[in-house]
Amino acid sequence: MRPAEPLYSTLARDNADHDMGSSMDSYLPANRALWDERVPLHRDSAFYDLAGFKAGRCSLKSIELAELGPVTGKSLLHLQCHFGMDTLSWARRGAHATGADFSGQAIALAQSLSAELAIPARFVCADLYDLPTVLTEQFDIVFTSAGVLCWLPDIRRWGAVVAHFLRPGGTFYIREKHPFADAFGDTEAAAPTPQLAHPYFDPKPSRWEGSGSYAEPQVETAHNVAYEWQHTLGDIVSALTTQGLRLEYLHEFPFAGWKCLPGMEQGADGWWRLPGQETLLPLTFSLRATKR
Repeated sequence: MRPAEPLYSTLARDNADHDMGSSMDSYLPANRALWDERVPLHRDSAFYDLAGFKAGRCSLKSIELAELGPVTGKSLLHLQCHFGMDTLSWARRGAHATGADFSGQAIALAQSLSAELAIPARFVCADLYDLPTVLTEQFDIVFTSAGVLCWLPDIRRWGAVVAHFLRPGGTFYIREKHPFADAFGDTEAAAPTPQLAHPYFDPKPSRWEGSGSYAEPQVETAHNVAYEWQHTLGDIVSALTTQGLRLEYLHEFPFAGWKCLPGMEQGADGWWRLPGQETLLPLTFSLRATKR
């Protein structure tokens, strides 16, 4: 999927003990129902600016374009593509693009956009961990970005999926919210200076509940429970390197792609920063790795 920010921006975290079910199967249906319902909200929102995209706007961020570089003629798999705007943006730049997401509503919209805009791309509906049973080929590039890792319960299995789909010598690239930023409170009621609010080392899923979406916060919705997982930067890197990927670089940035902390302001370059505290916290990271 392709959330441009965490699903909730102003919700309280449920810290009470609760029964998380007997297996991971209890989380997936709730998260999928939530994302299926949000697809039409995001399609019609100013946040995603689908009209601008149809007119030719590129939805990819400047860091992604600069760091991944030319993709013309390359096969590219976009994991957790949401409704495909980034996948189609890569296709517009010459990639032979495939997008995958677990939301049937998102994939249906992505396929309709591909047909409407005459942008050749393939879209596959499958949970990330099941994707190797659906797709058989390997790709020059595996790409994922922004607000994706928190939806995955097993980061090591994620690394195995990435490696599975990369051809030898192929490139993996991710730009994502820095996991350390998730340890800080993200509501407007928080103190002006970011305060530690959540564990950085926390293997248990977090249960969030609230109506609306980051793109349409005031809209009433029916499916409002989500489960997310915290993964440390070390765990993310290790999930890839233990699968034989060679790390080319790990970059950290003091700005974010959305207002993930109170008091942040958006600059002319589109990135969000803490005024006067631009070097306080790592808020974004990017990583590029190559399959041996």
